[in-house]
Amino acid sequence: MSCTAHELAEKLGCRLAGNVSVLISAVSSLQSAGHENVVFAEDPERLQIALRSSAPLIIAGEFARETPCGAKSILISGQPRLTFARAAILLQEPNDQPHIHASAVVAISAKIGKNVSVRAGAIVGERAQIGDGSIISSHAVIGDDVELGSDCRIDAGVMIYPSTKLGARVVVQAGAVLGSAGFGYVRDAETGRYERSPQIGRLFIEDDVEIGANSTVDRGALDETRIRRGAKIDNLVHIGHNVQIGENVIIAAQTGISGSVTIENNVVMGGQVGIGDHARVEAGAMLGGQCGILPKKVLRGNGVVFWGTPAKPVREYLKELAFVARAAKKKIKS
Repeated sequence: MSCTAHELAEKLGCRLAGNVSVLISAVSSLQSAGHENVVFAEDPERLQIALRSSAPLIIAGEFARETPCGAKSILISGQPRLTFARAAILLQEPNDQPHIHASAVVAISAKIGKNVSVRAGAIVGERAQIGDGSIISSHAVIGDDVELGSDCRIDAGVMIYPSTKLGARVVVQAGAVLGSAGFGYVRDAETGRYERSPQIGRLFIEDDVEIGANSTVDRGALDETRIRRGAKIDNLVHIGHNVQIGENVIIAAQTGISGSVTIENNVVMGGQVGIGDHARVEAGAMLGGQCGILPKKVLRGNGVVFWGTPAKPVREYLKELAFVARAAKKKIKS
């Protein structure tokens, strides 16, 4: 989508200085900026680089308020990086008109909101509800009784199992599976065989959640799995049944979360974190890559960085590593 600098500034709610009529079509880095790109500068040094670039529009902080910009435009923001990210989303809005493709299969009992797109080969099941402005991409499957809020984006090949509920502005990237049966079995003591225990709960995903490509989120066993508002989940993440994810949680790729785990608000997890069943991570904790948390363990410490397996505060973890290294050196010398 293309727009003028003035139109973009109005949508972003920021003050604009300089040429208000320059045309903008995409965001860019400073190194590859073209004649219809917008870039950002978080300090005066990068602002000077931006002014020498081909980009006609620069998003900068309050320090740029009195900077002469010539034929360029400067959009003043208290958080230039965040404003740049919002500009990228606005400029990526599709130009095509909302429509239901002839090859899509939409159940007669489904309720489709206004300005919804259902693209080629997608399936929308019985009694499903699709909110206004949502996009169902090619070959996605929306199961029976699924509810999607407004302005959701469901990418190609996504599978959403029956009775799953998504809030507004949820983004689900390609190949993700939502609401599948959890990994729960009961062992027959006589035969040694495993039989599936009930996996009849539901999955609820609240507003503004994003789920990365090829991630999987299981429905509850008897109750619910819930991902709360604003959580951002990377690619290749697995979330087991009955898990509770708090608001504004960040989970990086290849993390595995076992059943009945609770992750409280504002937790940040690095890649390849592993969490055992019934564990709890309290609000604001930060887990470094490849952290391991044992079953039923409670990890607490708002703003504390944890590392290692079993997970410990990073200072404690580094002290233990140093102790082991010194001990190894002494053994070699002796």
